Amino acid sequence: MRPRALVNTFVGYAILVFFALVFLYPFVIQIGNSFKTESDAAASPLSPIPDSVSLDGFERIFEGTSFPIWLGNSVLVAVVITAGRVLLDSMAGYALARLRFPGRQAIFASIIALLAVPGVVLLIPKFLVLNQLGIYDSYTALILPLIADAAGVFIMKQFFESVPVSIEEAARIDGAGVFRRYWSVVLPMARPALITLTILSFQGSWNEFTHTLVAVQNPNLFTLPRGLADLVSGSLGSGTQYPLKLGAALLATIPVAIIFVVFQRYFVRGATEGADKG
Repeated sequence: MRPRALVNTFVGYAILVFFALVFLYPFVIQIGNSFKTESDAAASPLSPIPDSVSLDGFERIFEGTSFPIWLGNSVLVAVVITAGRVLLDSMAGYALARLRFPGRQAIFASIIALLAVPGVVLLIPKFLVLNQLGIYDSYTALILPLIADAAGVFIMKQFFESVPVSIEEAARIDGAGVFRRYWSVVLPMARPALITLTILSFQGSWNEFTHTLVAVQNPNLFTLPRGLADLVSGSLGSGTQYPLKLGAALLATIPVAIIFVVFQRYFVRGATEGADKG
């Protein structure tokens, strides 16, 4: 390589490493403070290395808070919402991509418009609807409004439109109906898109916070984001209690990280294929 090209390469990598450290350092601090004692964390909160490793924060998480309840609620809500989105979004995407019916374009335009609406403006209407239906402060209120989303429908529609119609012709000639062609022919081909949708849906529902503010008030129905917000707001009393709070946040991050690492290659493949077909 020429000296100038070598210098440009070095500067480029140096900039990338710098910004990587800037983004990663908060997570390093979170991990380090999770294993500190209360006094050590209060004295040096920005140091990633504990003076002495302590698991006291994690013990207090399970013994002194409702973390197990929040964890169970998050697992239930995330699994049901993810399954619902994968099924309903794929069905809606296939219908918009393949079926010809009056108002199809208007429905798709409305779905695209929903992507531009900030979720915060829907909080009060959500509360009014949930309260009017009599499902406020229940698991149904946590799950039903999020069981399908516009982004998932858009992703699946775009993928199904990239699949040639001729692939379904043999099944149609053999007498397969619309649902049979969707379920047995096209859906198995949509594995990359389905895995992408699964990851995004699980991550979104696991980290959902604003919806829980208007859906439930009973502490026994809190999910992890709502419960962690309760801890941060000072429900435990005086003191910083960094090890407990950051340890709980670390435990809440682990499931999403595992899901992403396990399915990372499928996620990247799905995004790449979608870009190529687009």
